Parts: sequence; structure tokens; C-alpha cells
Amino acid sequence: MTSDILEDIKKEILSKLPDEIQVSKVEFEGPEVVVYTKNPEIITENGDLIRSLAKELRKRIIIRSDKSALLEPEPTINKIHEIVPDGAEITDIYFDTVTCEVVITAKKPGLVIGKYGVTSRNIVKNTGWAPKILRTPPISSDIIGKIRTIQKNSSKDRKKLQQRLGRQIHQGSKYPNDWARVTSMGGFKEVGRSSMLLQTPNSRVLLDCGVNVAASDNKNAFPYLNAPEFSIEELDAVIISHAHLDHCGFVPYLFHYGYDGPVYCTTPTRDLTTLLQFDHLDIAHREGNPLPFTSKNVKHQIKNTITLDYGEVTDISPDIRLTLHNAGHILGSAISHMHIGDGAHNLVYTGDFKYEPSRLLEPATIRFPRAETVIMESTYGGREDVQPSRNNAEKEMMKTIYKTLKRGGKVLVPVFAVGRAQELMVVLEEYMRHGMIEEVPIYIDGMIWEATAIHTARPEYLSKDLRDQIFHMGRNPFVSDMFEKVQNRDQRKDIVESKQPAIILSTSGMLTGGNSVEYFKWLCEDERNTIIFVGYQSEGSMGRRVQKGWKEIPLEDDDGRTRQFCVKMQVKTINGFSGHSNRRQLMEYVKRLNPRPEKVITCHGDPYKAVDLASSIHRSYKIETKTPINLDCVRIH
Repeated sequence: MTSDILEDIKKEILSKLPDEIQVSKVEFEGPEVVVYTKNPEIITENGDLIRSLAKELRKRIIIRSDKSALLEPEPTINKIHEIVPDGAEITDIYFDTVTCEVVITAKKPGLVIGKYGVTSRNIVKNTGWAPKILRTPPISSDIIGKIRTIQKNSSKDRKKLQQRLGRQIHQGSKYPNDWARVTSMGGFKEVGRSSMLLQTPNSRVLLDCGVNVAASDNKNAFPYLNAPEFSIEELDAVIISHAHLDHCGFVPYLFHYGYDGPVYCTTPTRDLTTLLQFDHLDIAHREGNPLPFTSKNVKHQIKNTITLDYGEVTDISPDIRLTLHNAGHILGSAISHMHIGDGAHNLVYTGDFKYEPSRLLEPATIRFPRAETVIMESTYGGREDVQPSRNNAEKEMMKTIYKTLKRGGKVLVPVFAVGRAQELMVVLEEYMRHGMIEEVPIYIDGMIWEATAIHTARPEYLSKDLRDQIFHMGRNPFVSDMFEKVQNRDQRKDIVESKQPAIILSTSGMLTGGNSVEYFKWLCEDERNTIIFVGYQSEGSMGRRVQKGWKEIPLEDDDGRTRQFCVKMQVKTINGFSGHSNRRQLMEYVKRLNPRPEKVITCHGDPYKAVDLASSIHRSYKIETKTPINLDCVRIH
């Protein structure tokens, strides 16, 4: 059946194209129709022809050169250097003979693209190769290098996946789209292990698959993948909203148990997810608590990941069309809009979102073509969850740092490597640059440095203000000399034993492991020092205990013996830096959603907060609300 559809499309394309254009083959790759031609330069010069053809066929059409039309690699490299200005600072060129693409990595990729794409079109015209243009990170990133190597080496497998997806998507729906339902598999009336299954008569899509890193046992750590509705063999797609472990940490487990389908997310989410998953494996191995998957499964996930830009519409199954929108939570975080059937229903899943501009990101998107059902987080959904403004939070932070440095102490900020750390780096850089706090070393420890490198590689996802600083003012706060990367445990020890005041940003954010726990042990018994919590501390985490005021914390000392550490350091919690929306922002978000949904389902919040937010939305806006628990199934259409 799919081959008949493809043959019909090929005939229609041939009938619309001018006779001089030689088409060698037409293939499905995912939702796209790929046309291979022996003279791509003719089509490249006539963009309107393809646009009108795509509109008429209601398909996305990609033009690639037939292998016979490709220039040899060496003269192609010479030609690229002739065409692309030196200012682009090309750092690498390699050829993907499977997709007939030349991958060009440059410090200034905009110059490789050229105004209105003229430079990249010239590359196609002169070499036949379709340019795929990547950015060289200003801070070297091991993870981005690893991802690019994995994708380079798995090009054939990635193409087979796309062709398989193409056949699946274009076969059309077998059954009428007269219902859709969502099964809560984790993260409902709790925070951690977020996961839910969207089912229609024709599709099964998993939205997030996270772990609860603060859970005391495996029973509460992982999603309910043993739910009767869930079958890994029937799963069509996985969507990752963002790169925090409570949303992405268990995706490799799916590949461990035989999943070989696509994972959809933004490019920064893919990069940051890979970073966190490898680190999660490493910590679990060091702590003698191995995870039920391996690095091989993480690599399989990378190979099967399909990245989407915000606003890019793509079919992910015969009856579901996905569009990702900015969620404002962390770099690349996305609100998933799913158009089900031919207009039968529209579902919006917010993931974690921030409906307020921050120094790092723009606020979450509120406009969608349609949105009958919205599934939204309720982390700070309780009526008492009022947070100070970002400006007041910054002032409180600087006042606390100023007092600590003045008395010769050190400031420890346990922080999530992704999002909160970079937000604080931008704030600290600005205050220190303007002389508003004492100039002391700012030590960056754990994954934060690598996560920051990924931020520098994806500036297009940052706030307008940061983009302006980076692109127009030539100042990138992330590469400031104020920041010093901590390389090893010996350096960590030197920092602690030094009599000099300092600021330390270190993972993990909840003191559940990682280097922040080491710093805490060494610093907590000196009253001159301060620990500042700027993020959510899960129930059961060591961070929550310290935050609550525990004066003694049992921990292993440097000799491996467990002893009680006395907490004499100052303990400060500063709200307002959170990447989550507070109660007022959550209510305002629903109020301003356009169009207004018919149904709101709350998730990702403690039981009281999920219920309180849902009842307030119902009372204030007369919208139907639901607050399922894990393993509940809600029919949305």
C-alpha cells in the first residue's frame, strides 16, 4: 500500500517538474518526500517551484543530488573555501555519502548560510552536495563531539530508521479517530519520573520517561512501564520535553528492552539529555547502584533521535502531528502540541515551563492553532507558592554573597547543571563586572562546565538579550575569565582549604550525590560559610533535610566511615530563580492560553498542589479539570 502511495507521488512530482530536471528516485524519509535529481542546481535556483509542489501535495519535499551529480570530496572542499568567506572560520568538513550531505562546522555558521541562504545554495550549485551547517562551540564540548561522531558512524542506520518511519506514517490511519486517551505512568500527584502514554486508535506515543533520583527504592524511582496499556512493541514514538533526569532519565531503558523507534526533541535537549544520562550512569556505577541500562543504550537513543526546531511541524505517526514550542524552563525545553487525526483533537503537554522572561530564556509560548486538552505541571501550584520577582531574588542573592565574602567565608550553591547554573553564571558575571560584589573566583564544578559549553553552541535558543550580547556586542558571559573550571578532587580540596573567599557552583542541586556533597562535608562545620538553595528540593533528598534545618547529617567522611556532620554554616533558600512557574504564573498562563482549552489535567506536583491548582483553574475560569494519580487513564476525546 505504501509503495503505491509513493509511486503515485512520484508520478505527480514528475508531471509538475520541467522536463529538463532529471529525477533518479523518490523516497519516503519520515514525514518527508526526498527527491533525488541529477541536476539539483536547476531546482536550487527555483525555490518557488518546490514550495508550490509541497503545498499542492501537502507533503514536505527535500531535494538531494543523485550520487552521479556530486563533485569529488577534495575539489568540493576547495570549492567550499572559495565560496564561504574566511570570517566564517570553518573548523571541520566531512561528507555523508548516505544522505549526499557535506557537513560544515564553523564558528560563525550564519556566514556559511549567507544572506537569504545564497551561500549554501551556491555550494549546492557548484558541488552537488547539500550543506548541513553546524556551529563550533566557543567552549569545547566533549558531548557534542561524541554525538556528532555517533551520528556520523550510524548514517546508514539513521536512514533506514527514517525510511521505516516514512512507510509507517504514509500508510495512513487504519481506524477512525473517534477517541484518544492518556495513561499516567509517573509524575502524577508527585514530582519525579514523569511519563505518560498517549493512545489513539492508530498510535501509541510516550511523552517523557524520567527517573526520581531522590527515591529511596526502585519501586518509586521509575515509571510504571508495567501498566497494562503499555507495550514496547506497539510504541510508535517517544517525545522528550526537556533534559532533566525526571523527564528523560529512563529513556535508554526502552532501548535496553527492544525499542528501536524515534525519539523526538529539540537539538539542545538531545545534547543535554546525553550529558545527564552518561553522568547518571557514571554516578550510579561509582556508588555501586547500577542502573538497568548501559551506555550502549544511550548511544542507541542518540542514533534514533530526531531533532526539531521550535515551530517545525512534523508527522510522527499516521494520525499525530507534532510541533514543539518554547517552554522557557531550560535550554531547548519544549511544550509539545499534538494534532490528533484530521482535526479530531489537539493536546498540549507543557512539560516543565516558566511563564516569565528570565536572563536565560524567553517566556513559555501561549498561542497554539488549537488546544482542546492541556496537561500542565503544578510544581508550585499551591496557593502559598508565591515567589519573589527575579529582580528581588537577585538582590537577595547578592546580599547573602556579599555578607559571606565579607566575613571571609565561602558560598556553596548546589545547583542543577542545566538551566539554573547558567542563569546564575549570567547574574554573577554581570554583578561582578559592574563591581557590585567583590571580585573573587567563581568555581564551576561537575557537569556545569560541559552543560555551559552546550549553551554556547546553541545561542539561538537563548533570550533575546543574551543573543544580542553574543551576536551584536561580541560579549559572551559564559566564557568570562571570572569562571574557573574545577578539574579534580585535589583542586576541590585546595579550594576548600584556601583562606580566600570564593563562590562555588556545583552539582547535584539536591545534594543527592555528586561534588556538591563533598563541598558540603568540608564546609558545613564552619559558620563563616553559607549554602544557598536556589532550586526545588525533593522530599527525601539531603538538600530538603538541610533546608528544613537538620543540625546533624550522617555522611561518610574522607576515611569512608559514617559520622554525624554538624551543620554550622548559614543555610539560605532563595526563591525566584526557579525554572518553574509559580502559582500566579500558572494561573496567568491558563488565563492567557489562546485558544482557551476545554480541559486541563495537572501533573508534576505534590498531591495538594496538583489538586489546589486544578480546583482554582476550574473555579476561576470554568474549565473542566482533572488530577489523576499514577496508573489512571483519562479519556481526552
